[in-house]
Amino acid sequence: MDGVQKRDDGQAARWKGAGGRAWVDAQAVLDGVLKPLEDVLIEAAPVREGDRVLDVGCGTGGTTVAFARLLGPEGRCVGADISEAMIDAARARAEHEGSTAGFVLADAQEYAFEPAAFDAVVSRFGVMFFDDSVRAFANLRRAVRDGGELRFLVWRGIEENPFMTTAERAAAPLLPGIPARRPDEPGQFALADPDRVRRILEGSGWAGIDIRPVDADLTLPEAELIGYFTRLGLLGQVLPGADEPTRARVVETVRAAFEPFVEGPLVRFTAACWLVGARAQGAPGGPVRGSGAEPRTDSRP
Repeated sequence: MDGVQKRDDGQAARWKGAGGRAWVDAQAVLDGVLKPLEDVLIEAAPVREGDRVLDVGCGTGGTTVAFARLLGPEGRCVGADISEAMIDAARARAEHEGSTAGFVLADAQEYAFEPAAFDAVVSRFGVMFFDDSVRAFANLRRAVRDGGELRFLVWRGIEENPFMTTAERAAAPLLPGIPARRPDEPGQFALADPDRVRRILEGSGWAGIDIRPVDADLTLPEAELIGYFTRLGLLGQVLPGADEPTRARVVETVRAAFEPFVEGPLVRFTAACWLVGARAQGAPGGPVRGSGAEPRTDSRP
């Protein structure tokens, strides 16, 4: 059964609307770009065959399907995302690949997951958009058995990820309406401060917190670069409202700004991230491993 969204802040509206559709349209390209980080998360996650895993902010389901493969036929991976377009794409992916992965259309901050239904929670860039991070991670804590594990990837600071802000910086003189990034607000760099991450997790029932830097070399086909920066990120939010002459100037200016990252047919950049791990502290909850409890999700053979 799909979750009912209870909040409709700017981030939720974005991912339910054009932002989610843009990611679906670029699914094949983004799968390739982010594959090295999918590998990092899978390698770091302390899961084994037969485990039950929740993938938060699963997007179009790439990581969910990858974890489902790892968990085998006796395991279960459930992806949750706030974007209906992304969840539809994730379900289509799983069906096409014959995967046992399941999906729920759900705001992970609010959704009533079955208590203690999972052995682990994982996320690749899906936990930076909560409007109340303590509440969200407490909700995820309730979904995990005592001693269950948390592993997620988030971006480090803006200054360490110049590629990610190149488009908005180059376009700003031509498009003054580009939203400003504000520290600690929901968004791409909301969990860039490791001290803040630690406070959030400690305040929401997680212990054994481990935060370590990860640098991954990512590549994007140069032929996809203009489509990437015109549809995604902050520039992608405002460019559709520009008149055609302004749009043409922006595209030319921004494309030139990316030139330092271009090497022949590829765009190369480093993703500076935090890999965060934690363990669910003992607390009242539902059944433990082996009880047969199942998360509520769409059924799949």
